Amino acid sequence: MKMKDVIISIKGTQNDPNGEDNVIELETDGVFAFENGEGTLSYNESELTGLDGTKTSFSISPMGVIMTREGSLNSRMVFEKGRKHNFLYETPFGSATMGVNTTNISVSFDEHGGDMEIDYIVDFQHSVVGHNMFKIKVSEQKEEI
Repeated sequence: MKMKDVIISIKGTQNDPNGEDNVIELETDGVFAFENGEGTLSYNESELTGLDGTKTSFSISPMGVIMTREGSLNSRMVFEKGRKHNFLYETPFGSATMGVNTTNISVSFDEHGGDMEIDYIVDFQHSVVGHNMFKIKVSEQKEEI
């Protein structure tokens, strides 16, 4: 699978239990490959997301999506509709095992790019800590003339 340079538009919404919505929107460069229903997507986080020094990667398949973060923060989250998965959330301040329950997932990619939307609930010790949703749009970079 050949990786290509892409532009990734991300809109993330975190709704904490107090009803506060925290929305982050960003556009960044990344790399993407998609073939035979499976693909990968990765980009470097920035100060805007508070994860400077972290690389975020998505592994996309018909089974679901796996998001891996490596660097200043390390985690591996599995998004599979209707299933709950536990993950280890590692920060410079310590680690915690948390749960992710995917309520909705929609993935529409081809070799040129596409869209992904994931709606999920994060819990810590059986208590909901956030209801999150992110939309990612992947577009090919236009050739400069």
